[in-house]
Amino acid sequence: MRSSFWSFAATLTLLGGTLAASWLSDERRPDVLAYPLASIPKKLGAWVGADAPALDEGVLRVLLPTSYVDRDYRRDSEKISVFISYYAQQRAGESMHSPKNCLPGSGWEIWDYGTAQVPVERGKVTINKYSIQNNGNRLVVLYWYQSRQRILASEYLGKVLLMRDSLVSGNTAGSLVKLTVLDRPESLASAVNFASKIIPEVQRCLGH
Repeated sequence: MRSSFWSFAATLTLLGGTLAASWLSDERRPDVLAYPLASIPKKLGAWVGADAPALDEGVLRVLLPTSYVDRDYRRDSEKISVFISYYAQQRAGESMHSPKNCLPGSGWEIWDYGTAQVPVERGKVTINKYSIQNNGNRLVVLYWYQSRQRILASEYLGKVLLMRDSLVSGNTAGSLVKLTVLDRPESLASAVNFASKIIPEVQRCLGH
């Protein structure tokens, strides 16, 4: 009898929390970038960037970003493709489109995955590192989730913290940052070094 009571109470608590998160998601206002993503410099150290062609409407309908930047940065013979999508408002229970799911849907096979450590001002942050291939072409993809409060690699932890943010502050704005390079011995070090340069620029746009 007592066990049934506590199970019922736990169910009510979980349901109440879910309803509260849903209500707050509907009531809160979308966040606003402190600076537009387009203000990220096209020259970062020795890297020089150029905007890629605009995404087509079909892709935008799937991603539904509030704002995005799509650029290729070059340094001598090296190239890094940079894609940043920003969402002013996310709903609890939903998440951004993860490259982990989108890459296979685009025909890329993920043959290895792990993490990389990126030096930042106050230490290091962990980001995702995926090795992919398609018809003999091999690339390395680095990506992470960045908001005003944190930088995360884990989609699952991101969902938990998104629900907490929805309940506590109502601020669920965030961004997905993705870097893509050729799978060469020197490319990973270059991409990690570039990540350490772009992270503070994204943070400036998000606000502190």
